[in-house]
Amino acid sequence: MLILFSAIIPYLLGSINGAYYMTKLFKKQDIRTLESGNAGATNAGRVLGKKGFVLTVLIDATKTWLALWLTGLWFGDAEWALLFALIFVFLGHLYPVHLQFRGGKGVVVYLAGALWIEPVSLAVVAGVTGISYGVLRRYTISGFIAILSVPVTLFCTYGFTVIPVGMSLAFILLLVVHKK
Repeated sequence: MLILFSAIIPYLLGSINGAYYMTKLFKKQDIRTLESGNAGATNAGRVLGKKGFVLTVLIDATKTWLALWLTGLWFGDAEWALLFALIFVFLGHLYPVHLQFRGGKGVVVYLAGALWIEPVSLAVVAGVTGISYGVLRRYTISGFIAILSVPVTLFCTYGFTVIPVGMSLAFILLLVVHKK
């Protein structure tokens, strides 16, 4: 029963891929065959414009928050359960079984999870993005530097506990997925 609530349901929610379904709805095509081939918000923006990007972000953030909210109902304030659920939403987004394990890259899921866990972390991300982009003038590198601020912020807030350690591991997975 524990596995069902903390792993399977979050994985299935994570498998709802906003970019894939929005592109199917509006273009009647598989986003994984268009532009970059990634089933994520950035590619949805390329293929569908701003509405595709925004709808994808909303879907991907909502599925993440729904999984975390349900986890809170089932397990209360147990940090391990929250992190476990977030990891499985993340894995569902990256590797959805019904899309032959070819999903998005997980940035929105990661950031939505960070917002749920510690809202201040997204304010830090925004500030770091602005500063690093102002200095580097490279969006992708600035974005990754900013996303790295999430586990740093969590370590400052929570100390060396399961949440910042887990989000650090999720960040490493995010890097690995983007390297491909």
